[in-house]
Amino acid sequence: MATATASKQDCIRNCQECQTTLADMLTDTCLKEGGDHVAQQHVKVMLDCMASCSACIDFMSRNSDFHKHYCRACAEICKACAESCEKVGGMDKCVECCRKCEQSCTAMAA
Repeated sequence: MATATASKQDCIRNCQECQTTLADMLTDTCLKEGGDHVAQQHVKVMLDCMASCSACIDFMSRNSDFHKHYCRACAEICKACAESCEKVGGMDKCVECCRKCEQSCTAMAA
């Protein structure tokens, strides 16, 4: 039980870190850089990632029986976001936190 709780707490922390890092990068870096950083598909996947992280935090924090569904979706969205940020370039912090969140959400969805 302690391991599951630790994993859940790690996943919540990773989701929080991902959500805040993306919000910071979107408003502080992407909007300043322009170009590919503000392309519609890129911004949409960043917003989707932030929203999915928020939902995961909520469902895991409430010990919802449905958290696995949200974690599975969040892992998929985090993967897509990491790939988009990697393609755009100059977004290493986002890539790193999205990959970390993807891994922990994948573990929670199992």
